[in-house]
Amino acid sequence: MKPAGTRTPSTEAGGGMAIVVVMIGVMITAIDTTIVVLALPEIERSLHVALDSVIWVVIGYLLIITLLATQVGRLGDMFGRVRMYEAGFLVFILGSALCAVAWDETSIVAFRLLQGVGGALVTANSGAIIADLFPREQRGKAYGYNGIGFSLGAVLGILLGGLIVTYVSWRWIFWINVPIGLVGVWLALRLLHERGERARHRLDVVGMISLGLGLFGVLWAVTKLATTPFDSEILGYLVGGLVLIGLFVLVEQRAAEPMLDLSLFSVPTMTPSLLASLFQGLANYAVLFLVIMYLQGVRHLSPIHASLLLIPGYLIGAGIGPLAGRLADRFAPVLPATAGLGIQVVALFIYAHLAVTTGLWLVVVASVVNGLGASCFFPANISAVMKASPPTAFGISSGMLRTFANVGMVFSFSMAILIASRSISRKLAFAIFVGSTSLRPADAIAFTSGLHAAFYASMGLMALAALLSAARATAIGGAGHRP
Repeated sequence: MKPAGTRTPSTEAGGGMAIVVVMIGVMITAIDTTIVVLALPEIERSLHVALDSVIWVVIGYLLIITLLATQVGRLGDMFGRVRMYEAGFLVFILGSALCAVAWDETSIVAFRLLQGVGGALVTANSGAIIADLFPREQRGKAYGYNGIGFSLGAVLGILLGGLIVTYVSWRWIFWINVPIGLVGVWLALRLLHERGERARHRLDVVGMISLGLGLFGVLWAVTKLATTPFDSEILGYLVGGLVLIGLFVLVEQRAAEPMLDLSLFSVPTMTPSLLASLFQGLANYAVLFLVIMYLQGVRHLSPIHASLLLIPGYLIGAGIGPLAGRLADRFAPVLPATAGLGIQVVALFIYAHLAVTTGLWLVVVASVVNGLGASCFFPANISAVMKASPPTAFGISSGMLRTFANVGMVFSFSMAILIASRSISRKLAFAIFVGSTSLRPADAIAFTSGLHAAFYASMGLMALAALLSAARATAIGGAGHRP
């Protein structure tokens, strides 16, 4: 086996083809994130799903990826990252096909959870595969190209989702994953080969269960609070969830091989990188919900027309990602990552000034600025984590990064609803997001004021992420090396 840093020309050519395969995996999971949001009203009506339960079609998928990311990353370190990546494609295809034939609320949520298992296998191992394929000085560029897959997937999700839901059937938003996934599996079998060293690990089942139940309890309480008044049931779920999360911390301190490898936090740049990802996810994922709520509830746009206004931001992101990755390779990841977070603070400031009569062009401007910032942050931050990780722990490190980002994402929606609905009923705010109603003029003015508060809260969280990212400069200097 060649040393980790050596690459021959043929290997580099193979790496170029392999990155295309990894991009397809990221793209298909990104498609499923945006395309399902557009289909929520139809899913609610077709399957008679309760209003306060339909969001679990989105959140349940993210929650499963959050819980499994480190564990399936560990499986990649044990049995081969490519093998687990390919398995993820197959599970994702199966989950998609089952979602397409779902018959009620329970079945659609359960099959989305199965989809999440496949998504976890794909996303947690994709970063590790790139780390195996490319030397340290080229990984930023590779992660930048990987970002193209996410941006294109988000755009395709919006375009295809709008067309499919409007002219065909919501079930085809899941059927469409099957041929794309099969092409991805075929290409992966032909082009991806194991390069990383295997490592022996044990799965942290107790840690995974305690964190899973803890996050579920807190998330269930916060989500219920978004639609119903605070009561003893919500309090019970909230307290129980927090107790289980506390138990998870105790379990991790004593586990031989914990779900979250605490030893990695001793690496100087690892902790700020992971925390920056957490707060960026908490601040930024809410933006999608908040803007759609504004466009559908206040401006009375349809889900497809509302989402089309966000496409320019994703397209700009696709173009900027590789450039930002090259900057991360050349100047160290801390610079483009921190700059990207600062740019996203500006985007949130623009969003916070949307009014009932604001020109819709301002939404497009804000989405472009936000896409520019996100595309600077993601490849640089992933590069920082993987450069700081020992090669035998690439899968675990990639999974930990996904876990921290997704913990922020799964709580983003509830945070956005709670803050934005301070001026109208929570149930009405929830219905606005789903797309099943819009607001009268008087309510629209009050709701817009609530949106401003939510965007300012996101600005604070994003600024905190930027400070954490900037702190890596001190860690780098103290360690005496570049991450």
